[in-house]
Amino acid sequence: MSEPGIGHPLAAYSTATVSDALDRLGRPGSLLGITPLADGARLCGRAFTVRYVTAGNPAGSVGDYLDDVPAGDVVVLDNGGRTDCTVWGDILTAMAHDRAVAGTVIDGVCRDVARALGVGYPIYSRGRFMRTGKDRVEVSDVGRPVTVGGVQVAAGQLLLGDADGVVAVPVDLEDEVLALAGRIHASEEAIVAEILAGATLAEARRRHGYHRLQRREET
Repeated sequence: MSEPGIGHPLAAYSTATVSDALDRLGRPGSLLGITPLADGARLCGRAFTVRYVTAGNPAGSVGDYLDDVPAGDVVVLDNGGRTDCTVWGDILTAMAHDRAVAGTVIDGVCRDVARALGVGYPIYSRGRFMRTGKDRVEVSDVGRPVTVGGVQVAAGQLLLGDADGVVAVPVDLEDEVLALAGRIHASEEAIVAEILAGATLAEARRRHGYHRLQRREET
């Protein structure tokens, strides 16, 4: 099986580079507080969005949405940042991995992490905690915009994840972000090469406009 999302050109760049490109364009996209379960994790794919709310009485379902997630998509779960109960565990990991889902991003916590770590399934969340979300939360919406790490994520939006976290790239900016990411990456690689060849940090940064790489252009 190929690495999830490897076919998208933005998968060639780090989340740090893409975040800088978004800064230059003046658009949010870096998901605050959402970190990888494993440092070597990577993901790239389109968002399949699910929003949770506090369970009613009687409690609703935590959802069987995974039956509808296409291979290569990223499951994006908005649990309001709750860390007292999970919305992702062993059964979902087994199914998602088997069906080539690209990964899971949670504004909340996950559990049963041994399986995800064992098979290398990418999960990004606010942490891990064993208590179930059943009868505590229920699915409110599927396929509608959600909020994760302070950023609105729409269904179909491209997400990139690596050891630094996750960025969400607005659909209308994908081409611009790709072009900027390429230039930023090339400039930073040139700075590193010049430093290792003996240039001073100040010289190399000045020559390649380091402090302007992410700065929003004045109109």
